[in-house]
Amino acid sequence: MYLTSEEIMQTIEMVRMENLDIRTITMGISLRDCSNPQNEIFCENIFEKIVKNGEKLVPVVDEVQDFYGIPIINKRISVTPISIVAESCKNPDFVEIAKTMDEAAKEINVDFIGGFSALVQKGLTNGDKRFISSIPESLASTEKVCSSVNVAGTKSGINMDAVSEMGKIIKKTAELTKNKDGIGCAKLVIFANAPEDNPFMAGAFHGVGEAECVINAGVSGPGVVNSALRRLFNPTLGEISEEIKKTSFKITRMGEMAAREVSKRLGVEFGVVDISLAPTPAVGDSVAEILEAMGLEKCGAHGTTAALALLNDAVKKGGLMASSSVGGLSGAFIPVSEDAGMIRAVECGALSIEKLEAMTSVCSVGLDMIAVPGDTPASTISGIIADEMAIGVINNKTTAARLIPVPGKKQGDLVEFGGLLGGGPIMSVSSFSSEEFIKRGGRIPAPVNSLTN
Repeated sequence: MYLTSEEIMQTIEMVRMENLDIRTITMGISLRDCSNPQNEIFCENIFEKIVKNGEKLVPVVDEVQDFYGIPIINKRISVTPISIVAESCKNPDFVEIAKTMDEAAKEINVDFIGGFSALVQKGLTNGDKRFISSIPESLASTEKVCSSVNVAGTKSGINMDAVSEMGKIIKKTAELTKNKDGIGCAKLVIFANAPEDNPFMAGAFHGVGEAECVINAGVSGPGVVNSALRRLFNPTLGEISEEIKKTSFKITRMGEMAAREVSKRLGVEFGVVDISLAPTPAVGDSVAEILEAMGLEKCGAHGTTAALALLNDAVKKGGLMASSSVGGLSGAFIPVSEDAGMIRAVECGALSIEKLEAMTSVCSVGLDMIAVPGDTPASTISGIIADEMAIGVINNKTTAARLIPVPGKKQGDLVEFGGLLGGGPIMSVSSFSSEEFIKRGGRIPAPVNSLTN
C-alpha cells in the first residue's frame, strides 16, 4: 500500500495539528502449545513464548514510527485466553500466571498484555470458576496485565451466573486497589460477543481461531474527524456522513500502511486494522466534540444517539473502502473518563449512565471507563452489566462494560487515573435494587435471531 504525495502532506498535518496517531500495535500470540499439567512448567512455557515472539516488537515499532513520522502510542501483546490454556494444569495458580505475564511484558517493554481472559457465555467449567475468582488479586498484584470475561453472546444468550459473579469481582478488585482509586477495574472489561482480533485494551485477547502470531493495529483519530467537520459550512447530515467517510478512509490507509510495515519487518502475519475512534483526555481529541460539531449543544442532548449512529456507520464505511482487513471493534468509543467532551457533558448534567446505555446500542463497544460511587452494591453493578449484555445479544453486536466503583468516593466527586485513562466525575446510579433479579441466576436464553445459519 502506498500513499500519494498529497495524502502524505495531509497525514503530516493531521499528526501536527489534530492529534492523529496509531493508538496501538498489538501482537497476538497463541499459547495453545504452552499447556502443561505442572503450573511451574506452564508459567515457564508462556514466559518463554511471549518473550521469544515479542522481544523485537518495541524496537521495530519505534523504527516504523520514525520511518513514517506517525506517532504509535502503545505497543501491546495479547495472548490466548488464559482460562483455556491453563485448564490442563492440575492445580493452576492463576495469580502466579498473571505475574508471569506481567514479568514477560516488562521483559520486552510493552505497555500492556491482554488475554487474562475467560469465555463463559454459556456456562462455567471448574477451571473458569477458579480463574474468575483469581482476577481481583491478579490485577492488584500486576501492572501491565489486562483481563476480560465474555459472559454473553447472540448464539448463547446471557450467562447470568457469570454476570452475578462479575459484579462481586469488580467490587473486590476495586477494594484491593483502593489506594489507587480502584484502578484495577480499569484493566477489567466484561463482554458480549467479544471479537477475537481486538487490539484495544483491556479487552484484547488472541482468539483460538487466530494464527500462531499476528500483528493487529488500532488507529485513533477523533481529533481529525472533529476538525474536518468544523471546516464545513452549514452542512447537511448527508454531507457530514460523506466527510467522515473520506476522513476515515485516509486514517485507515495510514494505519494499515504502518502496521503492514511492522508485520513485514518482524516476519509476522498481518491481521487487522481496527479503525475505532479512540479519544484521549486531550482537548480536541474527543468523540463527544464530534457529536457537538454535528449541531448538538452538548453530548447527551436529544439526538445524540442518532448522531453517534451516523458517526459509527460512516467510520466503518470509510474504513471498509480503504482496506479489506478491517476488524476488531471498529467504530466509535465512548469512554467517559478518557474523553474531555464526555467529562464536560457529565459535569453539566447533559449525560447520564442511562443516556450512555442508549448510545451503546449504536457505538462500537459499550459502557466504558465509568466511575461510580464506591458503595454501589455488587448486584447493581451486575444489573448494569446485564443491561449492557442484553443490548449486545439482541442487536448481534459487541457490547462491553468497564465500570469502576471508586472506594470512598460518592456521586459528584472527582477521580484522576492519569495517562490515557484520564479521570472525571463519579456518575450516579439508580438507588433501586436489582438484587432479587440478579440472585435468580441461570441463563437468559438466546434470542430468535440466534437461529440464523
